[in-house]
Amino acid sequence: MSNNAFPYPLSDEDEKRYLEEFARGDQDARNTLIEHNLRLVAHITKKFEGTGVDVDDLISIGTIGLIKGINTYDTSKGTKLATYAARCIENEILMHLRSRKKIRGEVSLHDPIGVDKEGNEITLMDVLGTDLDTVAETVELKQERKRVLEHVKNLNKREKQVLEWRYGLFNGLRKTQRDIAKKLGISRSYVSRIEKKAIQKLIKDLQS
Repeated sequence: MSNNAFPYPLSDEDEKRYLEEFARGDQDARNTLIEHNLRLVAHITKKFEGTGVDVDDLISIGTIGLIKGINTYDTSKGTKLATYAARCIENEILMHLRSRKKIRGEVSLHDPIGVDKEGNEITLMDVLGTDLDTVAETVELKQERKRVLEHVKNLNKREKQVLEWRYGLFNGLRKTQRDIAKKLGISRSYVSRIEKKAIQKLIKDLQS
């Protein structure tokens, strides 16, 4: 589903007004807040593409998180609604992926490997899916990245190579599975299997 299908975000002034109306019990104001934050849901679900869950399903699950976020948002905390709602959306999707994964006995990039100073979980995707300059700005992510790189050294040569190239672990330059397959002279599906196995090993290692 395209972002263009959703209403544009509210201005700060309008958002404040609708939040005040919702606090007084106006359910129409609540619905307006939900509708105008659906683009945020669509944006966050992009992070979870490739998990095997249909995009429309991810948006539905993320919307549940958005609704929970708007229902529990506290203006006195000083956090922006979008920041708080984004965490609720992500948590709802992560819960769904983990329950799905438990049934299948899998591990994934979205498994927790640590927590930040506010107690929010840090996943392998947060580390591998973030550009080097962004990681440098966040102390917790920087520490987790260092820890991940230490554990990458424990993988076998080919697994290490694939992860380094796929996620630009040392130079920030990422390659597609197709590029890696060409470089190693193997099939793309074989690269995919190596990557998946390396991630499984890495997460079990980090969580132990």
